Amino acid sequence: MSRHLSPEGALIHPDCTITDSDFGPFTEVGRGSVLNNVALGAYSYCARGCDIANASIGKFVNIAANVRIGPTDHPMDRASLHHFLYRSNLYWPDEAPDDAFFARRSARRVTIGHDVWIGHGAIIRPEVTIGTGAVVGAGAVVTRDVAPYTIVVGVPAEKMRRRFPKQVVRRLTELAWWDWEHDRLRLALDDFRTLDAEAFLAKYEEVLLH
Repeated sequence: MSRHLSPEGALIHPDCTITDSDFGPFTEVGRGSVLNNVALGAYSYCARGCDIANASIGKFVNIAANVRIGPTDHPMDRASLHHFLYRSNLYWPDEAPDDAFFARRSARRVTIGHDVWIGHGAIIRPEVTIGTGAVVGAGAVVTRDVAPYTIVVGVPAEKMRRRFPKQVVRRLTELAWWDWEHDRLRLALDDFRTLDAEAFLAKYEEVLLH
């Protein structure tokens, strides 16, 4: 099946379940994914079988298959963990769900910056922030914030290394190419493809100065 991305919003593949979510231009949601209370920034995508809840996702984010973002918690401080406590209407027709419990869940958002890569099968816990340019390794379980342009791997996820020196990270952040217009991205496409980060910066910082 060919993929036709649109400036009008998301290409949503079959068998997805999507509630209370917003999509920027040129976004894509893979087959069988479940999204609830998600804001997906421009050019970002998730591959098949992702489960994403209560998340604010930046632009150009790359989410591999079977990733779980914002998995919900059970009430571990109560006498029972079971969801009869808050989905009570499923068990007693005269009882209501615990709306306050669901409101607390929704407020515990994951925040993901721009141009992030999240590897296959990774899990990102609620209230975690993933910085711009970060990489989350396949199968990692992220339980705490990840700094920009940092690679984390493992269970629980730990820092492996920085992608670039701090000075390069600062320059990329100031350049903020992820905010460029669509046509400008197209004009720079060959340079994105062929130049390393420092050469790209040198060229486009010079352009900005003029």
